[in-house]
Amino acid sequence: MLLKRFEDATPYEAPNHWGVHGLRLQGFEENGPRNQWVGFSQFLPGGGAGPDSTPIEKVYVVIEGEMTVEWDGRTETLGPMDSLTIPPGQTRRIENRSNHVCKMLVVMPYPPEN
Repeated sequence: MLLKRFEDATPYEAPNHWGVHGLRLQGFEENGPRNQWVGFSQFLPGGGAGPDSTPIEKVYVVIEGEMTVEWDGRTETLGPMDSLTIPPGQTRRIENRSNHVCKMLVVMPYPPEN
């Protein structure tokens, strides 16, 4: 078991993201989760990511604020406690189009070992 306090979360930078501060809440540490890691992203107004895709599934959960997601010609805005599963290979773009910070959890499996 691993108890990790918020003040002990470590920052990380995600590729092709802008206007965001990411913290790793769980994952990539001894006695941590074996199958996935959990990030906490704080997107400033105008912050976002993409368009891009990853070879692994991910889940977004908006905690506070809102996040606009674009994929396959669709546009949806997620609000507090809305969630979205993004399948492997799905191209998506996200952007905080509001004037408030968007706080979001990101849950992803570990990258495949080469």
